[in-house]
Amino acid sequence: MRLIDTHQHLILRDRLSYSWAETIPALAGRSFTLNDYAELTCDKGLIGTVFMETAVDDVDFKEEARLVAGFVKSGAVLGQIASCRPEDESGFDAWLEELPELGVVGLRRILHVVDDGLSQTETFRRNLRKLGRTGLPFDLCVFARQHPIALDLIRACPDQVFVLDHFGNPDIAHDGFEPWFQTMRQLAQNPQIYVKFSGITVNARPDQVNVPVLQPYVNALIDLFGVGRIVWGGDWPVCNLGSGLPGWIDLTHALLDHLTQEERQAIGSDTARQLWTLPDLG
Repeated sequence: MRLIDTHQHLILRDRLSYSWAETIPALAGRSFTLNDYAELTCDKGLIGTVFMETAVDDVDFKEEARLVAGFVKSGAVLGQIASCRPEDESGFDAWLEELPELGVVGLRRILHVVDDGLSQTETFRRNLRKLGRTGLPFDLCVFARQHPIALDLIRACPDQVFVLDHFGNPDIAHDGFEPWFQTMRQLAQNPQIYVKFSGITVNARPDQVNVPVLQPYVNALIDLFGVGRIVWGGDWPVCNLGSGLPGWIDLTHALLDHLTQEERQAIGSDTARQLWTLPDLG
């Protein structure tokens, strides 16, 4: 199964600030670079990556995208999902106008680290409707408890394509399958939402990072969304808090082993190429 990593972070401390990471021992005090990523994924079937904004401090979010644009132009990454601030009335239009020259294929505003009311303001939704007219997808990063908020936003922006990060963040550590499943079923009824096969080992206890525990979440995701609305992501280096990236790749193969080759390839890379209009890498 060939993989396009649609959720590759980088932490470049010599250029940007990451206050959130300073409180996490596994991420604090060091950088995580393209060279580090290449060493981890050697011979793991990766054929390309899409950079995902790394929640830099507010002052740096545009600078991050401008920096990563150089990686896109060099071919080191296929494109980038940049950060944005739809809640701000001023500056959003100008940011949209700059995106094409930066190799941006999508945008994200992390919602689980801000007030739940942020995405419910008319300014936020009006700006997201502007984004919808550009054709760029918007990544939703919310906790499972916030699924109703995400659902309201999706319904308010019917022309916007959404990508729900990390299986919708089920609370695996506290056996939160049933409430997650019920709200995911509601989300899946909206055809403009895709979901990322990424990030769930961070939400599990160490003893749960295995196929028997995670398989029901995988099976439910496939039943609800179908392989045509699921894209794979590594979530490195945040995944170091769970399985680590090589371990997540190995788990991915085991969790999808029951699917046909065509179905595995849809999740691994084919749907991502179509969703973000990425080059055909064979």
